[in-house]
This record gives sequence, C-alpha cells and structure tokens, in this order.
Amino acid sequence: MKKLVVLALTLACAVAMSVSAAEGKKGMTDEQKAVYKEMLEKYDTNKDGKLDKEERAKMSAEDQEKLKKLFPHKKKEQQ
Repeated sequence: MKKLVVLALTLACAVAMSVSAAEGKKGMTDEQKAVYKEMLEKYDTNKDGKLDKEERAKMSAEDQEKLKKLFPHKKKEQQ
C-alpha cells in the first residue's frame, strides 16, 4: 500500500512539473519563442531543450544581446 501511495505521489509531482514547465513557455511572445527556438538549434549541444551555463558561454555576443533584449526580466543568477 505504501508503495502505491509513493508511486501516486511521484506521478503527481512529475505531472505538476511538466505542466509548470509548459506554462512557462506559454507566457512568451511569438517573437521570443522563435528566437529561443533559433538559439536552441544553434547552441543546445546536449539536446536537452534548454541552454545551460556552458552553452550560453559559447554564444556569440550578438546572440547574447538578442536574448537580453527579448528576455530583460531574467537575472544572471537565473541563467
């Protein structure tokens, strides 16, 4: 019984995290989505769907500036 409860809670958490991640991208404008997709295609070397610290460090200055303009609310410690 305990295993069933733990499994149910684990699944509920996984679903909640998936929904939360999907909602985060829903708040982006079409332009932001397009540019972010472009950056992923160029720089997401490990193909995990996000740009980690090392991948961002390899971005050109022009592309870094483009992201800063489109996502001004992001702080450096969050990236």
